[in-house]
Formats: sequence, C-alpha cells, structure tokens
Amino acid sequence: MRTIKLGSSSLEVPVVAIGCMRINSLEKPEAERFVQTALEAGANFFDHADIYGGGTCEEIFADAIDMNAEIREKIFLQSKCGIRKGMFDFSKEYILESVDGILKRLNTEYLDVLLLHRPDALVEPEEVAEAFDILENSGKVRHFGVSNQNPMQIQLLKKFVKQPLVANQLQLSITNANMISNGINVNMENDSAVNRDGSVLDYCRLNDMTVQPWSPFQYGFFEGVFLGNEKFPELNQQIDEIAAKYEVSNTTIAIAWLLRHPANMQPVIGTMNIDRLMDCVKASELHLSREEWYQIYRAAGNILP
Repeated sequence: MRTIKLGSSSLEVPVVAIGCMRINSLEKPEAERFVQTALEAGANFFDHADIYGGGTCEEIFADAIDMNAEIREKIFLQSKCGIRKGMFDFSKEYILESVDGILKRLNTEYLDVLLLHRPDALVEPEEVAEAFDILENSGKVRHFGVSNQNPMQIQLLKKFVKQPLVANQLQLSITNANMISNGINVNMENDSAVNRDGSVLDYCRLNDMTVQPWSPFQYGFFEGVFLGNEKFPELNQQIDEIAAKYEVSNTTIAIAWLLRHPANMQPVIGTMNIDRLMDCVKASELHLSREEWYQIYRAAGNILP
C-alpha cells in the first residue's frame, strides 16, 4: 500500500488506517482472519481508543494478532484517551492511568501514537505537557496528537507541550465536508461558508499535522452510510459511474475522493468486512482527476459559488 509521512514525524505509514472500534463484533477466528488480511495488504496501522468496547476491543485485537515482539515491530499502534462516562478528562493522572491500561490490553510496551480523544473544557495544558513528558521519557508513547480539536485548542496545547502534534482525527466524508466547503465558499452568504472549525484543514496543512478522517462513509453524526442510500441518488449515480470507469467498487471511490485531496490525509476505516477492507486498500493506488473529484463533490449537494 502507498505510504505517507505521519505529520512531522519520521513514521512512514499506510494511507489507510484500520479502525478497530467494531472488532468486538467478530468471533476470534474472524478477527484473526481480518487482521491477517490487513497485514498482508500492507494495512498495518491500527487505530484504537480506550473506550471502544469498554477496552475489550484492544484486548480482542491483541489476541487476534497474537501480539509478540516480532509482530509488534511490524505494525503501528495508535490509541486515544480522554473520554470518561459523562465527562472528558485530560488531567495528568487520567492520561497516565489510561495509557497504562491501553498498553496492558494491547499487550505492548509502547504506542506509536497517542491522541487526545475529544476536547476537555477543563483542560490544563500544563498537566497535559507533564503527562506527555512522562510518557515520552518512559518510552510508553513515541508520538502524540489530538482528535476533534480546532486550531486554537491545538495552539493552547502547543504553548506548553514540547512534543510535535503529528495528527488530528476529524470527522470528514463526501457528505460531511464542511472543512473543505467553507474554504471554497469564502465570503459567500450561504451555509457552506460557515466556518465551524476555525479553518482546521488549512491549519493542519500549515503545521504538518496529518488529518485522519473518521467515519469516511457516514452522513450526519452516525446517521448511516451514504453509499447505496436512496437519500443520495445523484451522489451514488456519480460515484457508480466513476467506479465503473475504473472497474472498482463505490467504496474504493469514496476513499479515493479523500485521498485525492493534497492534504495527504489518512482515512480511518471502521469496516470489519474483508471485502470492503480490500476495496479501501485499492483506493491507495487510484488517483481521481480534478474533474472527477469536483463532480463527486457537487453531486453530494455541495455548492460552488
């Protein structure tokens, strides 16, 4: 699979990340087969979070991959922390406690990347900085990033955190593309011009942070997938026509649309279906034309001024 550099780090990672939020839906033989297929396809970057399955997803993954020192050096492990029941928590104590739990469940001594999951309104960035220093100096975490954060929240962290923030995981898909649309509709009096995220896409590009789109097939907030959905007839017709041209699936085109953007994004796919996994992998070698990218963008109901 094609690789990209993760943010400002030296990590060369596959352009498609495997999200493991639903791995607890698989029986052990299915989980083993899925993980092995991903590895054989070069999709060796696995995204986790301490809340997925209440922690069971990390345990199931470690068991499925038969985690050991040899396997560990062949994969990239990313996990997230900061979400607790009824609250968000970026306190030093909770970050450190969370990472210890993550490492135990994944049966590993270190994470390649740790992301702060959702912004904590009560964050004290000095505490985050202390936690990151401890995690880096102990070798438990090698790289750090954020998730669902806007530029000013990131800047606040960077005032105190000395480690580079290499990634920002954000919701983005063809139908959830406001971070792209507000840049196209600058100074226009329409809903697409509303800047809801502080120009986070441009900020990440300017600051060498890799955008990791989550839910790349979803519309709304987990309302469903747009592929094959009767609510999006024009979009699906356009995607299907382009898919037929390249002799690939509509899944491949949806991921290729994200990869066509020059920000060098790394979509996080959540499928546990092997066929769909392979369709996503194929997108890494498909380069949509400018015309095709805009055709899909407009078919989703996005407007050009």
